Amino acid sequence: MRSKTTTAPSALQGSLQDITSALSPTTPGHPAELTTGAEALTHPAPRRVRRGWLVRRMLFAADMVGLLVAFSTTELIFLGDEPPGGTDLAFRWVVFLLLLPLWAVIAKLYGLYDRDEARATHTTADEVVSVFHLITVGLWLFFATSWLVGLTHPNQAKLATFWLLALVCVAGLRSVARGLARRNPAYVQNAVIVGAGDVGQLIGRKLLHHPEYRINLLGFVDATPKEMRGDLESTELLGEPDEIGEIVRRADVDRVIVAFSRDDHEEMLALVRALRKEDVQIDVVPRLFEAVGPGAPLHAIEGLPLLGLAPARMSRSTRLLKRSLDLVGALILLALCAPLMLLIAILVRRDSPGGVFFRQPRLGMDMREFTLFKFRTMRDGTDAAPHREYLKQIMSAAALPGKNNLYKLERSDAVTRVGRWLRRTSLDELPQLINVLRGDMSLVGPRPAIAYELELYEPHHFERFLVPAGLTGLWQVEARAHSTFREALDLDVAYARSASLGLDLRLLLRTPGLMFRKKATG
Repeated sequence: MRSKTTTAPSALQGSLQDITSALSPTTPGHPAELTTGAEALTHPAPRRVRRGWLVRRMLFAADMVGLLVAFSTTELIFLGDEPPGGTDLAFRWVVFLLLLPLWAVIAKLYGLYDRDEARATHTTADEVVSVFHLITVGLWLFFATSWLVGLTHPNQAKLATFWLLALVCVAGLRSVARGLARRNPAYVQNAVIVGAGDVGQLIGRKLLHHPEYRINLLGFVDATPKEMRGDLESTELLGEPDEIGEIVRRADVDRVIVAFSRDDHEEMLALVRALRKEDVQIDVVPRLFEAVGPGAPLHAIEGLPLLGLAPARMSRSTRLLKRSLDLVGALILLALCAPLMLLIAILVRRDSPGGVFFRQPRLGMDMREFTLFKFRTMRDGTDAAPHREYLKQIMSAAALPGKNNLYKLERSDAVTRVGRWLRRTSLDELPQLINVLRGDMSLVGPRPAIAYELELYEPHHFERFLVPAGLTGLWQVEARAHSTFREALDLDVAYARSASLGLDLRLLLRTPGLMFRKKATG
């Protein structure tokens, strides 16, 4: 998500653009355009600049520029306010510039330069807590050290101003840097999937449906592949697992995703060990991935790694804090969005006959029924039966998307002109802030369920009712209409199993940028 906290001045954005242009690889054979598996194997490219190398340097540049902007702006604001006996401006600049390398070292220790290469969906929103913590701790250490050694008498208002500006500038320019890096051909990662069974093909479909990941699927590696599903028919079978080393070297592979195959445990383990010798990112799908949430922690007993699966039910303190966040957030958003909601209400009323709001019974936490509010996007009296039948069709993992590459029922005859715009921007969801205030929903959580959906649920899908339904959530941010109905339910369950305030904040930070992308809503 692109941060809205700040926008880089044109000169700064230009300098970051120059950096990413300078970092563009000049090595012949770099895949500026996505290649197929056959092309990669037939015309192997030499080793090249990779995503991690590019992003680390872009983020380092963003940090340095952000801190320089924050420091110089603070000095301008407090120009002439230095108390008697304080240090002069030149001395402060020298100290600041000498401390800049220390920032890079500490940021490296925090892992702020090393996560993008491994994670397909890493964004600035995912690390804003770490940036906040680093700037806060660094400033307090500077304040305490200055006071103890008597080097200077820090102006508390000045320090607070620098802290705020540094947080905004560093987070904002990191977002700009990532956006520029994603446009660079070096950001693209060539990937192969080991295992062409149901799970491997599911991952392949997700990669093809999310070009924003910038992961170029070259093909599959499997000795006994399953017949390819319809939307993967053009994907290559590159070879067998015992050829993986040669495939990685010849196709210049950056990422190998190890999914289930019909090979036994020992053979798959040998394959992973062989890949350790190659300069590639290795992703292993756990065999119990259906039971693992996105926030599952890794811990150990005498060095043996264990993946922790915490109870899905939230503690009382977490529920209280979540409810407090809901009330404050909903009140602020309603106050900010009131003029927009009034305008939308007028447009809906003038666009077609019927009420402004669409009201529908939904199921929330503990399957309690409530009335959900949305802006009406369809003609009054539209039959819900086609939607009910469509859910049955896309419940299957083998279901194929529609012509628009989305799992969304096209009802152009029923959706109004204003409704199409509201659905595309997700603004039809704004009245659900009223549901949040009433306690029917939370700002973050699984989609509010419709009663007739329950007949399609498998037993584990009912875990989604252990937490409040949400205005946004893991499905809305990660997949939306790119997933089958079964996958949407699995994402709701994954959220319920990993619900935390930290996850809620990350999803909230990523939601605004997604609302205005040209994607259909679910």
